[in-house]
Amino acid sequence: MPAFPAALEPQGISVIRGLAMDAPHQARSGHQGTAMAMAPLAHVLWTRIMRYDADDPAWPDRDRFVLSAGHASILLYSMLHLTGQGLTLDDLRDFRQWGSRTPGHPEVGHTAGVEVTTGPLGQGIANAVGMAMAERWLRRRFGADVCDHRVFALCSDGDLSEGISHESASLAGHQRLDRLVCFYDDNRITIDGPTELSLSDNAAQRFEAYGWHVVNLGEAAEDLDALEAGIRAAMAVDDAPSMVIVRSHVAYPSPGQTDNHEAHGYSLFDDEIAATKAVMGLPADKSFYVPDEVRHAYQAAGRQGGAERLVWQQRVEALGPVRSEYEACLSGRGLPGWENKLPSWPAGESVATRKASSACLNAMADVVPGLVAGGADLTGNTGTSLTDADPLNSAHPSGRQLYFGIREHAMGAVLNGAALHGGLLPVGGTFLVFSDYMRPAVRLAALSEAHSIFVWSHDSVGVGEDGPTHQPIEHVMSLRAIPGLRVFRPADGNEVAQAWRLAVDLDGPSAMILTRQNVPTLEGTATADGVAQGAYTLVDCLDPDVILVGTGSEVSVCVDAAAALGEQGTAARVVSMPCWELFSNQDPVYQASVLLPGVPKLSVEAGVTLGWERWVDQPVGIDRFGASAPGSVVLDKLGMNPSNVAAQAASLIKSEE
Repeated sequence: MPAFPAALEPQGISVIRGLAMDAPHQARSGHQGTAMAMAPLAHVLWTRIMRYDADDPAWPDRDRFVLSAGHASILLYSMLHLTGQGLTLDDLRDFRQWGSRTPGHPEVGHTAGVEVTTGPLGQGIANAVGMAMAERWLRRRFGADVCDHRVFALCSDGDLSEGISHESASLAGHQRLDRLVCFYDDNRITIDGPTELSLSDNAAQRFEAYGWHVVNLGEAAEDLDALEAGIRAAMAVDDAPSMVIVRSHVAYPSPGQTDNHEAHGYSLFDDEIAATKAVMGLPADKSFYVPDEVRHAYQAAGRQGGAERLVWQQRVEALGPVRSEYEACLSGRGLPGWENKLPSWPAGESVATRKASSACLNAMADVVPGLVAGGADLTGNTGTSLTDADPLNSAHPSGRQLYFGIREHAMGAVLNGAALHGGLLPVGGTFLVFSDYMRPAVRLAALSEAHSIFVWSHDSVGVGEDGPTHQPIEHVMSLRAIPGLRVFRPADGNEVAQAWRLAVDLDGPSAMILTRQNVPTLEGTATADGVAQGAYTLVDCLDPDVILVGTGSEVSVCVDAAAALGEQGTAARVVSMPCWELFSNQDPVYQASVLLPGVPKLSVEAGVTLGWERWVDQPVGIDRFGASAPGSVVLDKLGMNPSNVAAQAASLIKSEE
């Protein structure tokens, strides 16, 4: 491949640094120093190392670059612009402005060439672990002819300080993910001041202990050949992920701001920018300066992979019968007609929804070829165990059973990385109460529209004897507060199957909220398709006096309460509302046909009542922590029983008269 002209390299790096100063300065906001310090590394990666094609930034077999240090977004945007991946100089001038393609932190799907949404520190390195896992899985499943690339990630002191980096690095070392190369920008700067204020880790020893190969380049941040040699040495390792440590100097070569902790953010203004440009030989009176010869050289580098991409396309077309499986994997979907494999349950049969979910997962494993599933040391408990599946590890790289260990924080972000890489439909499970540990990744899944599926079981005080530490109260409602996350709380096995169909077929993330305890299979759930509407009438009557709205295990409570009310001469409609988000998307006519205007409405859910005022006149819920006792006892004592619901409904009707 043609190399970037050596004579132009110093000027090219200076141009990157100039853009890294100019864009935040124009925005009066941003992070200049890290982007300036890492400009040589970025140059080496995009011109000497990475395999990509600027004409098709979404080429599935491209190398991935994850900017875990998302605050240095202007570095990534500058490289995407220079290599011709769609960003213009005007986009850089609009850095951090309303509606621009260059937001403050990188957002996948918003800007071509951005692989994951980063910013919350530590998430990106865990995403990169998921991507490397997906790459290896595809390569072993379909062969190196269609999948053979690497994942690079740039991490900061902040990334490695966050706890999620410990979890994800430990998992990566255990998995021996040899296609993963991370760079530690050891600039020894935090917002508060030098890292020595709060950090004395030996990063090299730490990662060696995790089973990583470590290349410590020392003071090589400006030495292009040393950087390349270190990267290639890391790439040559075939049995471990690699960490390349580079001692850099924030804001270099600024005369007044180099190694100043304030340069982590926006600290280079007019005079300092001019002085720095003078040091680099750039015109001090020109902002966003990119001379033609530099632009042409970077654009040529950006298209070096074009011929290889075309050959790759020919190999994919020659895959033969497995091509449909490969494409289903890339899209995270099932083969045609896959949904016909989903099981159903007869009315009256009692089954925990976590067990129904497990049956669904196992039924669709053969027809959703990219499906991989596992749990954070709770694989069997959460129903995320695939029968007879090999574990996905270094011995079985194309296995389908994931064992995350006790690493909920990392699990969520690894799922996102795998989903955004493409090739896997990742499913991860734990108890609902521990979704708090995963919340940053779940939020980013929604923001990224990642096709991740989160399974959270043991969904209420029905957990029982483990007590209030393990009994979720506020969790379902807090998850519903995340825009773009579909939260399913199905009433029985048949609603579980419908929820799985939607989770696979629809874009974006889904959450499955499942019971530990058995619940009855209800009449009508097997034939209704109401989960797709988010809510539907399960039990109807003429001219209802009250509407009982339930979710999950409380739908059966509503059915029994409606029967009791009927014996008292009160007509009650029962509505199952398994997914608020889908119901919110329905047109007002359908919503009104389910929740009849003018009819008193009562909700029943074993969790906080906050938020139910959106749909009902009176909620029945649990606005306190639970207790340690058998689950049925706790539910009964806290009012999750038909008699209390019937009494509350009668009281509501009377108050409305």
